[in-house]
Amino acid sequence: MSGGAGAGGRGVGARELQRGWYGEPLGDLFRRLIGDLGLNQVRLAGVLGLSAPMLSQLMSGQRAKIGNPAVVQRLQALQELAAEVAGGQTEALEAAARMAEIRESAGTSVLSTTHSTAVAGAGAPAPPRQVVRGIQTVLRSMASADEIEGAADALAPGYPHLAEFLRVYGAGRTGDAVAHYEAHQD
Repeated sequence: MSGGAGAGGRGVGARELQRGWYGEPLGDLFRRLIGDLGLNQVRLAGVLGLSAPMLSQLMSGQRAKIGNPAVVQRLQALQELAAEVAGGQTEALEAAARMAEIRESAGTSVLSTTHSTAVAGAGAPAPPRQVVRGIQTVLRSMASADEIEGAADALAPGYPHLAEFLRVYGAGRTGDAVAHYEAHQD
């Protein structure tokens, strides 16, 4: 397919896929991170470990999905940092240092980051929100919310608890998943 109409149609479809996978279109998410963290697109791409052209393609909807799980994990860490900055819990200087840590992170463990380990202490359990976001990152990197809902529907008759897990963590809101996690920690 050639021409502007095809590219625009692809972009709209990609943004809808992104909404299912990441909770919102990546263009909106990236623009918010740029504003909250005082970055430009090139610096954001560098922290995430993406090329600037790839970031641009994700923002415009020319590409729908982030294929590298480590980049998805860095994105999650940046979202958490941006929320802390916006909430006044983290100062600009500390945020810059944390962004350098995020950029250097290999993304080897979805359920821990260098910052949480340093703050919580070695061997300390990760905060519930971080664990939940890690689970969500893994699930949402494998399937869309609709696909996760379909899998949950298929599992529900024989495995209702597993179906609930998929719905809450794979297709639900982070706040609801944190509440679920805290209620089932023991």
